[in-house]
Amino acid sequence: MIARLLLGALSGAGTRGRLSILIYHRVHAVADPMFPSEPDAARFETLVARLRQRFNVLPLDDAVARLQGGHLPSRALALTLDDGYADNLEVAAPILERHGVPATIFVATAYLHGRCMWNDIVIEACRTTTKRELDLGFAGLDICAVGDIGQRRTLADRLIDKLKYVTLDERDAAAARVARAAEVEPARNRMMTPAGVRALAGYGIAVGAHTCRHPILAETSDAVAWQEIAESRRVLEEIVGKPVTLFAYPNGKPGRDYRAQHVRMVREAGFTAAVSTAPGASSRASDVYQLPRFTPWRDSPMRFDLLMMQNLRRGMEPRAV
Repeated sequence: MIARLLLGALSGAGTRGRLSILIYHRVHAVADPMFPSEPDAARFETLVARLRQRFNVLPLDDAVARLQGGHLPSRALALTLDDGYADNLEVAAPILERHGVPATIFVATAYLHGRCMWNDIVIEACRTTTKRELDLGFAGLDICAVGDIGQRRTLADRLIDKLKYVTLDERDAAAARVARAAEVEPARNRMMTPAGVRALAGYGIAVGAHTCRHPILAETSDAVAWQEIAESRRVLEEIVGKPVTLFAYPNGKPGRDYRAQHVRMVREAGFTAAVSTAPGASSRASDVYQLPRFTPWRDSPMRFDLLMMQNLRRGMEPRAV
């Protein structure tokens, strides 16, 4: 009860309301030892039940409309998941439906047909290789030992950090080279199918665009950035048969991962709102095309509540420059 009162006081309502938007990615059926902070089904069920108890959880498009109109309820929150992993449909969606909690899933459309995002190719290569060391000089890491699960996780993280900001073609080629060095087949079929994307509506889950190939927009040409933004919307609208109005910037750090021209492109492509990964909560003064998002990485109810309160107290969110 005390937590609800404090969250209500910090979030406000009406014209003074603040909107919390949470961001997640995968929801595993069982805990993944490579990434223990990512939720599995049991942890996600606990999270969703907690959100239902403490917040007024709204569909993101409805929440944005209420924010702009000055009609936001107290303790307003929207839940989002990025990339379009198959486990969002298979694991997360039934949990959300069971608790009556809406969500929005931002889909990177190039991976819908049995393909796999480059970072997952890297992760699964590090996870499954039977080699004791990998020659990764092509990625700037020289020869790296491969041992226990912690060492494999660290290696995957280092590779992803090295490759994230190279060009799309370089990134995909490097991920394939990691799989070859590990002597494993590149991972596949981690993402939803088009039929899976259509099925989300039956669980009360909306679909938003997340580009086609998940590039760092700030590292692409304007022509490629525009194609990635506009084409992802076109593909998703063709799949779901209705307008797709929400967009999420890949990686999402303002000024680092996307810039002011990309905000203009998102608006000109016909989206009505977009989300970043800058922390904070949105107010009526926020740029509707750069709404902040946040992940409270704590299982303890007390720590979770404290992180949510801290996020609500943040100042104005960063903007793309």
